[in-house]
Amino acid sequence: MVIVNITYTVELKEIEQKLNEHIEFLNKYYANSKFICSGRKNPRDGGIILCNAKKEEVSEIIKEDPFYINKLGNYEIIEFGASKINHELIINELEKL
Repeated sequence: MVIVNITYTVELKEIEQKLNEHIEFLNKYYANSKFICSGRKNPRDGGIILCNAKKEEVSEIIKEDPFYINKLGNYEIIEFGASKINHELIINELEKL
């Protein structure tokens, strides 16, 4: 799995202008099961995407992100292997969506 940590490098006004395109990008990769979850950081200075893919594949995928294309943020890609999972917590969180 991979965590993508996006840190905005521009004002939120510029982020908002590309947000719908970014959501379309996210939806594409949710549809093919590459993205597990995503959301805004708090404070809203970026976002996080949890991916079901290898680091190399994610490095190519993010090149399609309008935020990346328009240089609106810095991207940190962190690969990890989940050794423990709290299934009950995941199910509870999914039910809230």
